[in-house]
Amino acid sequence: MQIGARLLEGPGPFLMGVVNVTPDSFSDGGRFAAPEAAVAHARALAIEGADLVDLGGESTRPGAPPIPAAEEIRRVVPVIERLRAGGFTLPISVDTSKGAVARAALAAGADLVNDVTALSDPDLAAAVAGARVPVVLMHTRGTPADMAARADYRDVVAEVVAELGVALARAEAAGVARERVILDPGIGFAKRAEHSVALLGRLGELRALGRPLLVGPSRKSFIGALTGAPVEDRLPGTLAAVAACVLAGVELLRVHDVAAAGQAALVAAAIRGAAAPAGPR
Repeated sequence: MQIGARLLEGPGPFLMGVVNVTPDSFSDGGRFAAPEAAVAHARALAIEGADLVDLGGESTRPGAPPIPAAEEIRRVVPVIERLRAGGFTLPISVDTSKGAVARAALAAGADLVNDVTALSDPDLAAAVAGARVPVVLMHTRGTPADMAARADYRDVVAEVVAELGVALARAEAAGVARERVILDPGIGFAKRAEHSVALLGRLGELRALGRPLLVGPSRKSFIGALTGAPVEDRLPGTLAAVAACVLAGVELLRVHDVAAAGQAALVAAAIRGAAAPAGPR
């Protein structure tokens, strides 16, 4: 897939580094809210080995309130402009569910839209289709304010596959080319710990949708539920999830700790390659 100036080719794994330009994100809220701090962090992630960075101006943690598009643009666009003016060449993803924010970010130099609502807003779908850029469609239910109450499934994997299939059809109906779509099962979004674990254990079932997968297990609440670790101590659990994703063939991983995740991903990819069936003799 072509994302900006970069062609992501082959099985990966490719690493998407997280840059939260917010005062209230669940893991690093406020640390990179100032544009200069966010720019420095994006550059540091590139040095660590990120293949692209994901810039978000609105927290999507459980219970987070929505913010106006104008405020989200005020947080995100100056960072993109400074990165591009300074020669930053990695693809930049904008994490937004608003059409106005996507248009402003793409005009400033972003290359991809990462939407946690899977283009539920027709204006965002129109913006993505019009710009002809790649898009990540993530599974969730409801909004950050009420998604925890909507974590009710008979078979979480089957239902996520079905609902992502609906989202993919919605994107295509809006004019988004299928080959520009990446799918994300939405670890921790409208999902309890057991749901996230089930999804990570059965990622292969999402292959029925025929699109590359992005998974974001980094520092998520399921790790805390399993281990009791607070957010700042969830790196070991994150690396275990990263390895599981790579062994399942996931192409893209959204992570905070790029260098550590990159090492875990490389080892897991080598094991995956070694375990592949031998070709015909």
